[in-house]
Amino acid sequence: MRYVKDLRLTSMLKDRLEIWRTTTSEVKNRLGQYPKIDVKIMSVYGAVLPQTGGLLNNRPAGTLLTRVTHKIVVRYTDKIKSSDFIMYKGHRYDIIYILDPYMNNERLEIYVEEIV
Repeated sequence: MRYVKDLRLTSMLKDRLEIWRTTTSEVKNRLGQYPKIDVKIMSVYGAVLPQTGGLLNNRPAGTLLTRVTHKIVVRYTDKIKSSDFIMYKGHRYDIIYILDPYMNNERLEIYVEEIV
């Protein structure tokens, strides 16, 4: 049964995503400061799933779900942090939180907010 589950996950992950992280540069700029730079961490295959407006209705203001615009599903990895962001087709998605459903280290559901 595990093979069938993996086959479904594999067929779902068709989008090529880039994981980026903001870090401090090792080189000083002309003001003598170490600037913040964006560095590509890795590329992964995933699925970008838009969340419906109905999911976001009737929630108290300020909860995490009111900011969620998309859910991104990728294979499990411990290299992605909630401070990272995801680039897909020229769009930036800031990570709100990362969920490992069922705690089985099979996949991650990453809830994101699209930055326009």
